[in-house]
Amino acid sequence: MTQLSYQQRRGQIETYFDRTAAQAWARLTSDAPVSRIRATVRAGRDQMRATLLSWLPHDLRGLRILDAGCGTGALAVEAAQRGASVLGVDLSQTLIDLARERLPAELRRADAPGSVELACADLLDPALGSFDHVVGMDSLIHYEPADAVRVLAGLAQRTRGSIVFTYAPSNPALVAMRAVGRLFPRGDRAPSIVPVREAGLHRMLRAEPQLGAWALGRTRRVSSGFYTSQALELARR
Repeated sequence: MTQLSYQQRRGQIETYFDRTAAQAWARLTSDAPVSRIRATVRAGRDQMRATLLSWLPHDLRGLRILDAGCGTGALAVEAAQRGASVLGVDLSQTLIDLARERLPAELRRADAPGSVELACADLLDPALGSFDHVVGMDSLIHYEPADAVRVLAGLAQRTRGSIVFTYAPSNPALVAMRAVGRLFPRGDRAPSIVPVREAGLHRMLRAEPQLGAWALGRTRRVSSGFYTSQALELARR
């Protein structure tokens, strides 16, 4: 991973979600009425969140979970309701503040089944500690495959059980949209989603030395209108 490319992309993502898209993202992740296009994205994200959570143990009591790129905290809340101690991190302080506002009252009680801690931080910061499981829902889709693999390798060094994450599966429409976006740059545009070829990503993951003790597990694609994302599981052998 080139530190420059990772840091540049990280800065773009932070700026976008902190400033440009904060209100739109808050609405999309709520139950407020949205356009038909955004409704398909909302439905797709709901399906993907349910998929990733279903790949974790049903009983999460006593387990520490990292929600990497937690956004407004929906996944973190569901995991905590199943007993997990969840650390949700995001690059956007705006989204972290919104996640805190939305934290259910039941999880604020001393006798809550689980807990949610929220922090504006880089998910690769070793100070975050170690985890039983890591979930990265749509948090790596803006990075080049090589950078994404190196992020996963870094997380693997601090994870005891599994890493479940998503990527943007390559398709002609996504490739075309990315090419057009490069021709017509705009300051307030979302960081481009990087299309990834499944076979190529699998080869890179298998070839990464720091993932030698890990195996590829379940995979599932969720397509809902304008939302398409591929889930993949990495598990210790």
